[in-house]
Amino acid sequence: MVMRIKELRRSAEMNQTELAAAMGVSQNCVSGWETEVALPRSRQLPDLARVFGCTIDELYTPEARSPMQAFYPKEG
Repeated sequence: MVMRIKELRRSAEMNQTELAAAMGVSQNCVSGWETEVALPRSRQLPDLARVFGCTIDELYTPEARSPMQAFYPKEG
C-alpha cells in the first residue's frame, strides 16, 4: 500500500518533527510511515488527513486508493 505521507508533508512545508508533534507520535514513527516500515493506525488516518487538509483517500497514491487493492489486485 503506497502512502503519500512524505510528499504531503513536504507540500505542507513541515518537517518530520513538526508532523510528529501534530500527530502526537515520535519523529521515528513518522520516519517509519514515510518508508513504509510501519503504517499509521486506521484511527490516525482522519487526523493525518486533517493535518494535510486532504481526504483519507488522498493519503494514498492513485494506484493504491482502495485498501482492498492490496489484497485483491487487478488481474491482467
